[in-house]
Amino acid sequence: MSLRRATPDDLAAIMTLERASFPTDAWSDAMMREELASRHGCYVVDEEAGRVIGYAGLRAPQGSRDADIQTIAIAEAARGRGRGRALLEALLVEASTRDVQEVFLEVRADNPVAQALYASEGFAEVGRRPRYYQPDDVDAVVMRLDLGGWSTARKNDPEDAGACT
Repeated sequence: MSLRRATPDDLAAIMTLERASFPTDAWSDAMMREELASRHGCYVVDEEAGRVIGYAGLRAPQGSRDADIQTIAIAEAARGRGRGRALLEALLVEASTRDVQEVFLEVRADNPVAQALYASEGFAEVGRRPRYYQPDDVDAVVMRLDLGGWSTARKNDPEDAGACT
């Protein structure tokens, strides 16, 4: 497993995974390009044998007390091997380096695997957004993590550098 900060050169590989993972509501190339370039974001890719097989993104403006997990996607053939957790943890460490207190995310109500991953890291459901994911009419489960509690439970090594810093 090799995690590194995403660069604009990763856009095509990211978008291939984006469209495969989210066929009905994938982001556009332009939206992802903006995310990769934003100073408020941190996007990480997971590489295997020189191929991008996963990516994840965090939006955490400097000075903000909260952050949002924007997306996490893993190639179907690479799922179930802890790569999603590694990407999530990299984003949470980055959020911690930015002095974030709370991390939020939305996850499809019909994705119990992702919900279980987030819950296992300490995220708790705080609400629902009816019919959020279109055109599928699927609710979004809104989840929140107390990052201070997560960091204490994980006992982060102070030397742990964020994925994007």
